[in-house]
Amino acid sequence: MSLLVVGSVALDSIYTPSDKRENILGGSAVFSAFAASFFCPVRLVGVVGEDWNPQHTAALGKQGINTEGLEVVKGGKTFRWTGKYFDNMNDRETLETQLNVLGDFKPKLPESYRRSEFIFLGNGAPSTGLEALDQLQGPGLVVADTMDLWINIAIDDLKELMRRIDGLVLNDSEAKMLTGELNTITAGKKILNYGPKFVVVKKGEHGALFMSEYEIYAVPAFPTESVIDPTGAGDSFAGAMVGYLASQGKLDTETIKKALVYGTLTASFCVEGFSLDRFQEISRKDIDARLEIFRNITQF
Repeated sequence: MSLLVVGSVALDSIYTPSDKRENILGGSAVFSAFAASFFCPVRLVGVVGEDWNPQHTAALGKQGINTEGLEVVKGGKTFRWTGKYFDNMNDRETLETQLNVLGDFKPKLPESYRRSEFIFLGNGAPSTGLEALDQLQGPGLVVADTMDLWINIAIDDLKELMRRIDGLVLNDSEAKMLTGELNTITAGKKILNYGPKFVVVKKGEHGALFMSEYEIYAVPAFPTESVIDPTGAGDSFAGAMVGYLASQGKLDTETIKKALVYGTLTASFCVEGFSLDRFQEISRKDIDARLEIFRNITQF
């Protein structure tokens, strides 16, 4: 089955301790859609301005991503983000954010998208996710990502969104912020009371946790030696996870566990290059080869 991805499409400028890249392709929808495309067909919804390079659209299409839902605003400028990573490559500072066309984005789903069964709402304003859901006809599984910004400035919309989704993805500090709890497990369980049937807590280099009413699964991160640019790793994890679920069309225990593993493996490739550089060098076979290494690492 195909996956519908709604989120930001951006032009990023990234500064790391050893290198820099300016005006490169980024955004939550881009990373999550590309990661998901290793597992299933993907339909993308986003917005860009006239400064958008058609070569970026071609790169997404080459990966089999349907870009019919990518809106180009005449006279507008694409969302831009500039960030600087510190020496540990975990901590970063946002130097500049230009919302541009993203600030007024109201998703318009093409008619061919509206019967999508698997939905991933990439990190973005909760109101954007709600507007997308209003245009869908009977979605089967809806998973959303969120972040501290929306917890701080759009909590009412986020609460409404949580009542309409099946799964929520966020990092451990955001889970604690959302719930006021100090323990990650306690925070995750509390989020289940807000509406989602399950929650996935991203823990960066320490892996991820899946929690539902009766189940808790933990997966470690893949030990990646070469971290070039962590931007988009969380989006890639979530996109690959939901993409694998869409490819299987079911939510049994083994499928969920394997989806979590595929998420962390796909994210491990993302950090090995800037933007989509590393993703454009690999195929599903490379991810599956890393899966075998991961099995040997985690068996006991």
